[in-house]
Amino acid sequence: MYAMALETWSAKQLVRVELPTPDVGPKQVRVAVHAIGVNPVDWKMRSGGPLRLAARVIRTVRGPRGPIILGVDFAGVVEAVGAKVTDLAVGQRVVGGTNFSRGQHGSYADTVVVESDQLAPLPDDVPFDVAGALPVAGVTAWMALTEYRRIEPGRRALVLGASGGVGQFAVQLAKRTCGADVVAGVCSTKNLELVRSLGADHALDYTGGDPLEAARAHGPYDVVVDCAGTYAASRCRSLLAPGGRHVMVAGDSIGMMLQVIVPPFRSRAILGKPTRARISAVVAAVAAKQLVVPISERLPLAEVEAAHAKSMTGRVTGKLVLLAR
Repeated sequence: MYAMALETWSAKQLVRVELPTPDVGPKQVRVAVHAIGVNPVDWKMRSGGPLRLAARVIRTVRGPRGPIILGVDFAGVVEAVGAKVTDLAVGQRVVGGTNFSRGQHGSYADTVVVESDQLAPLPDDVPFDVAGALPVAGVTAWMALTEYRRIEPGRRALVLGASGGVGQFAVQLAKRTCGADVVAGVCSTKNLELVRSLGADHALDYTGGDPLEAARAHGPYDVVVDCAGTYAASRCRSLLAPGGRHVMVAGDSIGMMLQVIVPPFRSRAILGKPTRARISAVVAAVAAKQLVVPISERLPLAEVEAAHAKSMTGRVTGKLVLLAR
């Protein structure tokens, strides 16, 4: 198998490495990877800050040894299953996410080995590139809307950074899958029509004044999902209805993390953890045509450095996907 990896944590470039094809343990599954979604968490693990520190500590304690293979999202075909795996079969199409804390390599490779509960079956009518973009961003949006304050008919959601990878999923899931009465999305002028097309009742331009004050007219909100990370938590909380929650996506700054422990404890920092149940729910929304996965660009796995550079600009509309086959 081959992967794009850092040879050490201090390495400046992801390089191609050849590794032995791994065997599977009793509860594990080996997947021939076709597509891999790129997420900001991938390059944040190599660029410093709390995420990199956490990744280094987890990897030191749990492994795996050898080159540092980043990446979480992947979709592909089952190559081998462990003796205790009874719910997946060789040749089956699947989508899933890797997990450092379980001693696993990342997904920037043509082959991954994960526990079976990190995989969900993939319907034939959902392409690999679409599925490969789902695990982190789709699961993050799903968790924000269902696990911290369930969005359902009669409730309202505000999505900040509504044209980004997680934001586009959050707008669609809130309106089309969860049935929110009102969904408001904040974005730039050029993306207003896009956000409306995803189901937002109100698309608010952050370049035309104070978007949080503009959003107040359509609230109060049961969930404020901050996918941008540039809004004051206290101001976001001021837009909440009783029982509402403020969810900060991919919160990797110390200041953002501290908001979680500030009374009245209505803020939560999350990053999607792909599990079978969560991935299956998001895949079902895609299969039901409730969720459209916007793909900004598809690149070969060997061009992962270019993908990271594009992602780091913060101006990518939709998902970047790497193709391993």
